[in-house]
Amino acid sequence: MAFTLYSLLQASLLIVNAVAVLHEERFLRHVGWGSDQGIGGFGEEPGIKAQLTNLIGSIRTVMRGKGTIFTIIIMITMLTIA
Repeated sequence: MAFTLYSLLQASLLIVNAVAVLHEERFLRHVGWGSDQGIGGFGEEPGIKAQLTNLIGSIRTVMRGKGTIFTIIIMITMLTIA
């Protein structure tokens, strides 16, 4: 199996899907990564934990509808190629 642009796209889509399906109440809050945790004061630089929490929230917001469409397209092309 060769390393191609398609395989890179497929791997990145799988990683984004894995982040998008993380449930905040069931998983993230139990490990201390909820959206209400790790909020700094006014004027302070947000830490790594707050930045990653914001990134996860942003990915979940953006990929709600589009992620499903991209995943279906990738699955159909995988089934037709294989």
